[in-house]
Amino acid sequence: MEFSGAKLALFLGPDLLVIKRDNKPDIPYPGYWDLPGGGREGCESPQDCALRETFEEVGLDLSETDLSWSESYQRARGTVWFFVSHQPADLVRRVALGSEGQCWRLMDPHAYCRDALAVPHFAEHLRGYLRHAGL
Repeated sequence: MEFSGAKLALFLGPDLLVIKRDNKPDIPYPGYWDLPGGGREGCESPQDCALRETFEEVGLDLSETDLSWSESYQRARGTVWFFVSHQPADLVRRVALGSEGQCWRLMDPHAYCRDALAVPHFAEHLRGYLRHAGL
């Protein structure tokens, strides 16, 4: 399967885990609130990509069975996958920011969708999921 990357909307209890992107002018959306995920490495599957990136970025070791919803969409760099996982709120105790990003926080998912610093296409896909899930 050809794809360029994957993102994960990770709910810890009712809240969404978001990462403030580094404030570097050479990256897309510097300083914006991002979701765990990133580019594909080698021959990994979309699920493996999202799970690896989540572990690297926030230290949470989830499994493929933790992914409850997905969709793919087209971006300029190719197909990207968007996954959702709902985990218990107390998993927040295990969150540890990796080497990318300024900080992380929990955010109401609807507030994320309205936030001026949410990565626009991730907010759009999250809105679609929230409608689908009746949230």
